[in-house]
Amino acid sequence: MTTDRISTYPSPAALPHPLRRHMLAALLSTPALPALAQFRVEVTGVGLTQLPIAIAPFRGEAQSPQKIAAIVQADLERSGQFRAVDASGAVLDETARPDVALWRQKSADSLATGSVTRLADGRFDVRFRLWDVVKGQDLGGQSFVVTQGDLRLVSHRIADFIYEKLTGERGIFSTRIAYVTKTGSRYSLWVADADGENAQSALSSPEPIISPAWSPNGGQLAYVSFESRKPVVYVHDVASGRRRLIANFRGSNSAPAWAPDGRSLAVTLSRDGGSQLYTIDANGGEPRRLMQSAGIDTEPMFSGDGRSIYFVSDRGGAPQIYKVSTSGGNAERVTFTGSYNISPSVSPDGRWLAYVSRVGGAFKLHVMDLSSGTVNAATDTTADENPSFAPNSRLIVYATQQQGREALMTTTLDGKIKARLAGQAGDIREPDWGPFQKQ
Repeated sequence: MTTDRISTYPSPAALPHPLRRHMLAALLSTPALPALAQFRVEVTGVGLTQLPIAIAPFRGEAQSPQKIAAIVQADLERSGQFRAVDASGAVLDETARPDVALWRQKSADSLATGSVTRLADGRFDVRFRLWDVVKGQDLGGQSFVVTQGDLRLVSHRIADFIYEKLTGERGIFSTRIAYVTKTGSRYSLWVADADGENAQSALSSPEPIISPAWSPNGGQLAYVSFESRKPVVYVHDVASGRRRLIANFRGSNSAPAWAPDGRSLAVTLSRDGGSQLYTIDANGGEPRRLMQSAGIDTEPMFSGDGRSIYFVSDRGGAPQIYKVSTSGGNAERVTFTGSYNISPSVSPDGRWLAYVSRVGGAFKLHVMDLSSGTVNAATDTTADENPSFAPNSRLIVYATQQQGREALMTTTLDGKIKARLAGQAGDIREPDWGPFQKQ
């Protein structure tokens, strides 16, 4: 929770692993481990309905610094919508018509083929084609000419094309995630591909950085920095590295969340005593208080339609999730299962609420169907934190602990397919899943 909540809720020492989000004490007490830019993806679980697909090795991949077929396959498996059919040894490219009967015998419904060629200028020509082997139909393809540094992005875009063709929904593999690490005495804000690879440091500071939040256009990150020896909200332009100060009022300034139109943010401020919710222009200025509350209100999150703000409050005696109109007014309680519910994340389609619930001393990711109120636990781990939905509302990224180390995980909403985005060593905190990339 927020730094100013520490005295109200259980102390960090009382928790099995204190919440990273907005918690200064947690950040200061975590052991220093190296920051990571590379992840290993391990997919576990079996979904009820998965589309069997074969991704043949791309012709020329042996000379490519990125194994495109493997990246595409990992993307599709991680989505929970696809099951890989072994295509090793296949000699195909985008120009060859496959023997669809052979692939049907292998129980594949679809097949992707392609090639990668290094050009004289050092760039790479990447081409692929997708086949419906049940109907024997060519479903189309794409071609790209890119630098070596964009080969992973091309792989993700191929996976997006396949996902959309076969499911009818837009793929999220070329989107980005943000997260925070600590290296020695320095904190770093990272931007990485949706599979955790290709991480780039957006910001580094000797003081804690917490609560990164993507802008709706994917070009900016709001975050909280303690470089002024207190929490202050900034907005950082990812491409240029420039930033602007948003909230530096008396007391604590924390928990930034973007409105869907990108014009304003919700923040938690203690300027008037106690942590309360405000909205503020995306360029700064005078904040507007949402409501009067005798409790602590924090962790705001806009609904996808921008009409409501979900938040955490102890106004009923213990932390629960509420929602209030963006114009203010009376708050409505949302969570009733469990006595300690925090860290709300609303799916972009407005159908789901992900949050963390304390169950018997363990912190577990839960998912609520907002139309019915039905709640299901999505994990079997005990220190889950900071859920964030993919922009297609199909996956959730969250932080957790595995084997004593912090890691990022993705999960399907039913919890049946999980992928660990885990570094070789180090702590990984505060994930936030960015929006769809511009086409």
